[in-house]
Amino acid sequence: MSNIVTQRFIKCHGKLREENRIRSSRQFALSLEYLPQSLSEILKGRRDVTIELLRKAVNVYKINPVYIYTGEGPMFMSEEDHKSFRVLTIVTNPTGDEKIIHVPVPAQAGYASEMTDPTFVQDLPVFSLPDYKYRVGTHRSFDVAGDSMEPTLFEGDKVICSFIEPTLWETSIKDHYVYVIVTRGDIVVKRPLNKLASDKQLELLSDNSFYEPYTVNVGDIREIWYVRAKISPFLPSPSNIQNNYQEEFRQLQNIVLRQNKLLQDLTTAVNDLKKGKN
Repeated sequence: MSNIVTQRFIKCHGKLREENRIRSSRQFALSLEYLPQSLSEILKGRRDVTIELLRKAVNVYKINPVYIYTGEGPMFMSEEDHKSFRVLTIVTNPTGDEKIIHVPVPAQAGYASEMTDPTFVQDLPVFSLPDYKYRVGTHRSFDVAGDSMEPTLFEGDKVICSFIEPTLWETSIKDHYVYVIVTRGDIVVKRPLNKLASDKQLELLSDNSFYEPYTVNVGDIREIWYVRAKISPFLPSPSNIQNNYQEEFRQLQNIVLRQNKLLQDLTTAVNDLKKGKN
């Protein structure tokens, strides 16, 4: 008995045959560089569809992976949805639980590129967190680069994010929340204003007022991740904080004392000048 994902894949294959978008199951298999005999075994329910076959079917025939994995939405994506969609590569542990893939700064240009190889993603560092919410759904973590999100996020921080399906961008992205936006050439952490319904754009805002807002078209967006938490590399100990405050207080005291001395000297000079005139 095939699993539910395979059953939905078979329905999509049947729909393609029904609409004459493929001539035969053999032609369908060959177009996906897959053995026709192996596809026949899948269609007969004797084996389950593979992730690689699903990935190729999404790319070639625009099969909707949201439908494949959840049963929701249309079987096939529109041309616009397909342009902004790419299949995520995931890494699992021996029990099938997803690991969190970390994308460090040196790997971000490659991650955002047009031709991301699944092996590239699989070679990135992976980890897990004990909180149950990070074991449901797909998560990534990204290094924060630059100072555009200060004082909320600093360079060297890591943000842990949950994946947002492209079909949910228009309704799920909330204004002024923090997201990681993966475009066709960059990865940025910003607060978007959602203008997808009206203008097919996101306006991206920085917390650092030095940086001006700018817009990005939906066609240039590859992935969107909702930032759920951050990991900072260092927090001073309370004793260090207290010492810093004491040092700053001493410096302020010295400044005030020097200013008082200058005022006293100025007052003495003015008084001496008055006495000289008298």
